[in-house]
Amino acid sequence: MKIRTLPSSVTVQYSELMQNCIHPLSDGSNISFKSKTINGRRYWYLYISLGSSRREHYLGQETTELLDQIDAEKSMWESDDDDRELRITLVNMLIAGGMAAPTRNEGKLLALLERSGVFLADAVLIGTTAFKAYGNMLGVRWASELATQDIDIAADSKYRLALPRTKQVINLGQVILDSGMGFFQVPALNRKQASTSFKIRGRDFIVDVVTPMRGRETSRPVRLAAFDTFAQPLRHLDYLLDDIQPAILLHGHGIMINVPAPGRFAIHKCILSQKRPAADAAKSRKDLLQAEQVFQVLLEIRPGDIALAFDAAKARGEKFVDDFLIGLGLIGEEIQEAVRSKIEAA
Repeated sequence: MKIRTLPSSVTVQYSELMQNCIHPLSDGSNISFKSKTINGRRYWYLYISLGSSRREHYLGQETTELLDQIDAEKSMWESDDDDRELRITLVNMLIAGGMAAPTRNEGKLLALLERSGVFLADAVLIGTTAFKAYGNMLGVRWASELATQDIDIAADSKYRLALPRTKQVINLGQVILDSGMGFFQVPALNRKQASTSFKIRGRDFIVDVVTPMRGRETSRPVRLAAFDTFAQPLRHLDYLLDDIQPAILLHGHGIMINVPAPGRFAIHKCILSQKRPAADAAKSRKDLLQAEQVFQVLLEIRPGDIALAFDAAKARGEKFVDDFLIGLGLIGEEIQEAVRSKIEAA
């Protein structure tokens, strides 16, 4: 499988962008301060625009201290201008250098989710969106990206997830609905259950919210308290979420996201390919093709990642490993044998 290795100069630029994205910009483009005079006293409010929604936050009665805080915040926006321009320049250079960028709809929605604090609160992108991000992380251009119109957002309900700075719950579903992109909630098959999917009206663009399934098999949606929304439970998803890493999507001035460790992603894809119903045979083939490409690159530049991911797989029991080996047996023979050799030596 022909995977193109990108020039080292491009991977260095990606690392530079990553360093610049670690600390979120204080982007004042969607924030404003306004005052109201009530009974002769002035009160200040913070307005935040997200998509088509506008939210008001009460700051307090005007004092010298409050005005100083507002001025300090505004000056921070101005000081970030140079950083923002540098990041935009790096993003454009990386795309020109051969790295992959999200589609317009993907970029718009994921930028909005980042701005809302979803990824700071440990939400994770899985599926094909993560696969695209791995290409840039690993410095390659995939032989086949198998474009999809789906975004899968995963979070673990057992963790208390909240922005460290605000301690506020993020209403993930409402952020998506208020994006101004035309999303609506897709009704669950069981109309008595909450929706876990969102779709742009008239387009094949779907956002699914998922969470690990624990205990007995169930299709009942699980409420994610920290995101004030419901998620579809999926078996073995916790294996992915137990080791997550930051990545950058090349849109705007760069979108900082979370993705599973690539080695775990490849192993999980092998398992998932065998768990899908027969009607999803095309998705199973996509799972195996993505797993094979990730394995191929990791074998060349990060073989230890495969061993670490397999050690974590063994800790989940014999059945989990057996399911992985069945899926592994269906990818290209050369890559398959190299992976077997690596995990047997571990």
